[in-house]
Amino acid sequence: MAKSTTSAAARFPSIEKCDASGVRRRSIAADLDGTLLISRSSFPYFMLVAIEAGSLLRGLVLLLAFPLIAVAYVFVSEALAIQMLIYISFSGLKVRDIELAARAVLPRFYASDVRAESYAVFEACERKVIITANPTIMVEPFVKEFLGGDKVIGTEIEVDPKTRKATGFVKKPGVLVGKWKKLGVLEEFGEETPDIGIGDRESDHDFMSICKEGYMVHPSKTAKPLPLERLKSRLIFHDGRLVQPPTPLNALVTYAWLPLGFALSLVRVYFNLPLPERVVRYTVSRLSRLLSPIPAVALTRDREADAAMIRALLQKGDLVVCPEGTTCREPYLLRFSALFAELSDRIVPVAVNIEQGMFHGTTVRGVKFWDAYFYFMNPRPTYEVTFLERLPEEMTCGAGKTAIEVANHVQKVLAGALGFECTQLTRKDKYMLLGGNDGKVESMYGKK
Repeated sequence: MAKSTTSAAARFPSIEKCDASGVRRRSIAADLDGTLLISRSSFPYFMLVAIEAGSLLRGLVLLLAFPLIAVAYVFVSEALAIQMLIYISFSGLKVRDIELAARAVLPRFYASDVRAESYAVFEACERKVIITANPTIMVEPFVKEFLGGDKVIGTEIEVDPKTRKATGFVKKPGVLVGKWKKLGVLEEFGEETPDIGIGDRESDHDFMSICKEGYMVHPSKTAKPLPLERLKSRLIFHDGRLVQPPTPLNALVTYAWLPLGFALSLVRVYFNLPLPERVVRYTVSRLSRLLSPIPAVALTRDREADAAMIRALLQKGDLVVCPEGTTCREPYLLRFSALFAELSDRIVPVAVNIEQGMFHGTTVRGVKFWDAYFYFMNPRPTYEVTFLERLPEEMTCGAGKTAIEVANHVQKVLAGALGFECTQLTRKDKYMLLGGNDGKVESMYGKK
């Protein structure tokens, strides 16, 4: 939430007056919302946790409670408003689910909201500490991996030791605002107080006052987001159903669209004319194969069995193969399986790009059954398909190339057509990062 700064801010100069080139090898304590992030409201991030770690129903409850939370923030206290956000978003959720949402969903939205001028000062310091009213569990993965932060001092949520579920309440001393931020900084730094403190609101003045230098980050409609390539890690994998950050307005529009969107998805899924092409893919849902408008054959991940199956299908005609084995939402191509190159020299690369304005049609942690419905709930779902030239004979296994060389060449050709970057990452890398498993059916569903 956001509260306007007061005249007390005159004690601290603007962040623009801090020379980032002169702060090397110094320590910094920085607030997050409105300081390192452009947005001063944490509501969208709590909404993401409520939906992705909880459910759409929990998200709706949070949206309906927003006016009350806003009133509490303005007329009562920031601490009460944050406590309300935590209770509605977290109560009853497994800590594991909150952690996975914080690692797999939130970073993509945080990354696009980093304020360039604040990050320049933060990055230049040697010891970097974030002091925030937000729950530590929610922001720590992004801060450490993408911002290069050393420590997050935030609100600690209360967890039931038996069920390992969040109670919705917080540990003492409570929500970290005002004097509690100051005490948190003193406990972390001791007598060696931070060289620089940056914040954006009055409740940050307490901890900023004990820093050797304090700077205010004022709200600005012209604040520039940090280019993603300047983050400490590349953002390649992320999960979650929502495409746009769920601000109160975006969330309201999304929930208003859901009934019509779902009805539209039923029409698009069940009344679509079946296409004659065949496709082989790795799938975890028999029902999704049944509903697919394209006849689909499930791969077994047994190389010999899959090769025999593909050879048999090729005897009947053309075949569509997705050699990545999974999807990537960012402009990167994952490593290609070389099996397709071993089984045929007649290879036609096809570049496919997808545009989704409201919902992502794939998920790692969610229920796979709903993938098609979420995709077709988008107002204007778009597939951009580009058929490229057939692979030259000299670039096939029949001409002496290895299957890996052919697969890598096809990956490079497709990346060039799409404007993407090639990687050596795999399905296993994606699922280990986003879901904590290797992406195999047995791992995802506990089968032996």
